[in-house]
Amino acid sequence: MNQEETKTALQLRSLVKKTGNLELSLARIPVPVPGPDDVVIRIGATPINPSDLGLLLGVADMSLATASGTGASTIVTAPIPESMMRAMAGRLDESMPVGNEGAGVVVAAGASLAAQALMGKVVAGIGGAMYAQYRCLRASDCLVLPDGTTPAEAASCFVNPLTALGMTETMRREGHKALVHTAAASNLGQMLNKICLKDGIALVNIVRNGTQAKILRDIGAVYVCDSSAPGFMEDLIAALIATGATIAFDATGGGKLAGQILTGMEAAANATAKTYSRYGSTVHKQVYIYGGLDTGPTIFNRGFGMAWGIGGWLLTPFLQKIGPVETGKLRARVAAEIKTTFASHYTAEISLIDALRLEVINAYNRRATGEKYLINPNKGISDKE
Repeated sequence: MNQEETKTALQLRSLVKKTGNLELSLARIPVPVPGPDDVVIRIGATPINPSDLGLLLGVADMSLATASGTGASTIVTAPIPESMMRAMAGRLDESMPVGNEGAGVVVAAGASLAAQALMGKVVAGIGGAMYAQYRCLRASDCLVLPDGTTPAEAASCFVNPLTALGMTETMRREGHKALVHTAAASNLGQMLNKICLKDGIALVNIVRNGTQAKILRDIGAVYVCDSSAPGFMEDLIAALIATGATIAFDATGGGKLAGQILTGMEAAANATAKTYSRYGSTVHKQVYIYGGLDTGPTIFNRGFGMAWGIGGWLLTPFLQKIGPVETGKLRARVAAEIKTTFASHYTAEISLIDALRLEVINAYNRRATGEKYLINPNKGISDKE
């Protein structure tokens, strides 16, 4: 990259205005200049994760979105329901960069040996503002990939892989021996299945239809329960008895599924109970909500005794809790197995300009299982544009 020729680059921004509208646009920002311990990455691939959509689109009603301008000058506007504006108070009139993670080639580096050692290498990073042509990161924060790895293969190195590994690590640390996962046919869910199969962990997968069930069975999943099937609860209880799973990670959040899982765990515990207690079993049952595919209230009937818990789980606090040494071990595993256990599959690769087309927004905002979009910020865009 020639700093004299290339002074600015494009970055996708999300703005919530006090007037009650969401505005998406491409901002032209200075190309970063690395400090002594930094590197500049020309981003070649960055995924659209559900957590990214939460910042990018917020709570706007995208069915009423409109677009003006063309190409890199496109501006998308969508109304935000008045009842939801209070939740946006912390970001009003602040143009925010988007994109949790991504990968690309190091094109500039600071003077330190660690930074210089990354010149020309494909690296992955996390830290926000990845929906941009260039991103500056500390060399120590970059994950170096094996030779021959492409930015597209490395793009999803952090959020899904470390979340899946974090689930199994949480299971071990809290004394459980098997786990349950919902929305299980997603990219993350498929990674989790591969981890559990490789590590000998029993996993109960909950999906929403037969097509999703087939996806998992085709990669070797043993216990798959379809929540749309008439015999769902019976299938779930049978799987919980077989595995002894007492911890679940729920991507849906709203609705009655979390309660059904706790009820199933209690039924499984009582199936082998030797004595009766009106307070239910003494087996602790835990559900962690880590996503919000269903934005409605979480509903459950108290039919699972008194030994239970429900709470939230997020990746960053978990990594902070286990510390840099243990996090480093997880990152090293991801790098070593990036083309196998942690391989991601994408519906389509789009450009920054594509990301502002209304029909494309509608596609990636569906958040459908098995559909995942990849942004190549430099696709179809000249550095001099």
